[in-house]
Amino acid sequence: MYITENSVHNDPVQRWALPDRVFFACGACHTLAYAFITRYADANAAAIWMKPKPGFRGNHIIAVFGETAFDYHGYSRWADLKRHFTKKAQRWWPGWEADYSPLPLNVLISESESKTYDGLWLREPNQFLYDALPRAEKFLTRFPEPPSAPRSGG
Repeated sequence: MYITENSVHNDPVQRWALPDRVFFACGACHTLAYAFITRYADANAAAIWMKPKPGFRGNHIIAVFGETAFDYHGYSRWADLKRHFTKKAQRWWPGWEADYSPLPLNVLISESESKTYDGLWLREPNQFLYDALPRAEKFLTRFPEPPSAPRSGG
């Protein structure tokens, strides 16, 4: 978990200049999740929204398939990633907790669709200084392909 100054978060040039991990941790996680889910459709990943309880910050969107999660860290065990985020967030905000909700894929790339969820407001990939989707797709090349989701036998 990273936290950027509001001046960086609100300045398109400074935000775009962030290192990839920080960029995809601080406001573009949904674009990375979208890129992952669409590139690796066989993994059957779902977009999961980590929504902090009222009064807290720290929204995050992760691609989750089975017991595995993918975000700016790369691959993690989903349970371990939740514990990691909780521990880090509680350093800044004692008592921090979150709910975890699945999101439809189209919400990740539509500002208007995202606003239909209470507490969610996502930028479209082209609403960054430059289109964030190609940056997310390039970031994915740093990691191996995920194992395919188990197929149902017959």
